[in-house]
Amino acid sequence: MSRRVTLNLGFQGNTRDVTVVIPDDEPTPWQWGERLSVVGKPTPRVDGPLKATGAAHYTYDIELPGMLYGAILRSPRPHARIRNIDLSAAEHLDGVRAVLALEDREIRFAGQEVAAVAAISSDLAADALKLIKVDYEKMPFVVDMDRAMADFAPRVFGSGSNVGRTSTSSVGNVARGLEVAANTIEAAYTTAVQTHVCLETHGAVASFNAARDQLTVWCSTQGVFSVRDDLAVYFSLPPDNVRVVCEFLGGGFGSKFGATPEMIVAARLAGATGVPVKVMLPRGDEHRSTGNRPNSEQKVKLGVDRDGKLTAIDLVQRGSGGIGGGAGSAGPFKSIYRCANIRTEERNIYTNAGPASPMRAPGWPQGCFALELAMDEMARKAGIDRLEFRRRNSDNPVRAAEYEIGARAFGWAEKNSSPKSSGAFKRGVGVASAEWHAVGVPGPEAQVIAHRDGAVEVRVGTQDIGTGTRTILAIVAAEELGLPVDRVKSEIGDTRFLFSVPSGGSLSAPSNTPAVRQAAAHLKDKLFRIAAPILGAEPDDLEASDGFIRVRTNPSRSLAFADVCKRIPGDSISAQGERVANYEGFRTDQAGCQFAEVEVDTETGIVRVTHVVAVHDAGRIIDPLMARSQVNGGILMGIGFALFENRRMDPMLGIMVNPTMDDYKLLGSLDVPRIDVTFFEVANGITNTGVMGLGEVAHVASAAAVACAVYDAIGVPVRSLPITPDRVLAALGRA
Repeated sequence: MSRRVTLNLGFQGNTRDVTVVIPDDEPTPWQWGERLSVVGKPTPRVDGPLKATGAAHYTYDIELPGMLYGAILRSPRPHARIRNIDLSAAEHLDGVRAVLALEDREIRFAGQEVAAVAAISSDLAADALKLIKVDYEKMPFVVDMDRAMADFAPRVFGSGSNVGRTSTSSVGNVARGLEVAANTIEAAYTTAVQTHVCLETHGAVASFNAARDQLTVWCSTQGVFSVRDDLAVYFSLPPDNVRVVCEFLGGGFGSKFGATPEMIVAARLAGATGVPVKVMLPRGDEHRSTGNRPNSEQKVKLGVDRDGKLTAIDLVQRGSGGIGGGAGSAGPFKSIYRCANIRTEERNIYTNAGPASPMRAPGWPQGCFALELAMDEMARKAGIDRLEFRRRNSDNPVRAAEYEIGARAFGWAEKNSSPKSSGAFKRGVGVASAEWHAVGVPGPEAQVIAHRDGAVEVRVGTQDIGTGTRTILAIVAAEELGLPVDRVKSEIGDTRFLFSVPSGGSLSAPSNTPAVRQAAAHLKDKLFRIAAPILGAEPDDLEASDGFIRVRTNPSRSLAFADVCKRIPGDSISAQGERVANYEGFRTDQAGCQFAEVEVDTETGIVRVTHVVAVHDAGRIIDPLMARSQVNGGILMGIGFALFENRRMDPMLGIMVNPTMDDYKLLGSLDVPRIDVTFFEVANGITNTGVMGLGEVAHVASAAAVACAVYDAIGVPVRSLPITPDRVLAALGRA
């Protein structure tokens, strides 16, 4: 059964009534201007003290009785065929309990898994790896994208081409759009391979009860259920016989989906030895083997008419994710700006390097960098203010409002018109637009439990990848039940709880909060039925607020929430909720913009970001304190992508030459600028909470804004990321 409800949706100065059809048992979506008690208030993380004191248990912290330590032998060669593996010396080393040769006989990148051992200590496991003798038949390889495209290049996959199938998209007539344009530009933009650099490396602890065919895995993952399902298939087990636990996760950014090789190795070693086995990857393996953001080369053409309106957008892109795919970057070109004629063409180029995996807004930071720098170049050629040029070509009312807010907070008018210094240090400002689509998906289920002592528990089979999921779920349940947040405990990260989706694509908050709210509403109804006879009222006449259940029209007739719980017949009472499909709502897209100021030393080429202003919408903001942290993290990762990060491959040896934290340059504490964040709240009505994800959209525009600011500072675009000192000096030389 369902019902029709009319909601007031939108944002400040732009609201409208929207009628949606929702299930009878679904709470009415929060509307524009609705006053809430704890949602939207800054709330410290509920697990903050655990993390600050070291009491939080990550996979690395799991220690089980009789546990062994596993290690993985990886190929030093980028392309080879394994003729033979001699495990005997490792097997006879005192303290080694198991040695395995892994299935793959053809090696396609340096760092690929070859064999594994389990021993009584991690040091002994490392020693055992050195005793394994592998006879490799060398094969020709290629790690350079340009060389990989040549007809004579070594083939990464047998006889197949290294050039993947071209993916094209087209609307209108780009050739005609360029022909009628008053101004055109054409340029090529490149970005480097970036590795994920998760603070916690990939790892797992596996315990295999062979007698009962039961496997339990504690692992660093973004999807406990996807790992469960993969392991169930791999080991031919019923899914119910596989339990996956991820209590805390030290970052994933897209690299920790499904049963990754170290999880399978840990489980195989546990099965072979009959005792638990822990496998945690060293940092070098993390860099080489667990994923990366593909590089890109993007050839862009833009055309505009005499009014500064885009007449054509053309992108021809190629990129390499090593032996993996996912190098596309067309997303921003097809959606951020309004244009009648858009064509994109994308190709994956395969090389003998570690496989790509999704990385925070896959493809969008690369595409946004190229698009936004091209927009800057076009604005200058057309003689239009860069922000005004973007305004003219964006039809998103949310972004239009965000431009105004950001420009005022940043001081765009003043900074953009300020004369450049005559000295070596040049200041510049840039702006870039962001977009994402974090509306969430149906499927997750939640359970909310009230205990007789008045405590409330939320249980969901999701995981917290560092974004504060525990806190968000507790806040939503507390809001619905009229309780302070500290009365609600969130239990997550275990496949023994009800199903949820992986945490990727900014899915966690918009997919899980509606299920929790529905479950809390169902629980509230049960408590109302307990309280109603005592209060002399009907259940429909009651409300929950400020820790009390009371009669809506006569709040003095009330019972404390804890007193109602004392009347629960058993030890507890519970209710379930599910995340239903999205409603039409107000808007399902998600806008944002970022302004950046940089200082460039023209004598050394060093770039320093001094100030960033970010304005973003994410539907209903549940906790602005954590939301701001998400935006800060997205910006800092974007600055790293813009200025520092670059996986370097030796073309002669086919190996990564900077797989350490000493050599792989990351943004450091002295590189952190002043960051000002403003949230632009939109009541979208697409779910009962109206929450949208924030992790991706906060990162999309960051590198682009920095690149545009560097262009403004030195007067010439640096079209390759990272913008290192040598590239700055080379650009100045060309100027």
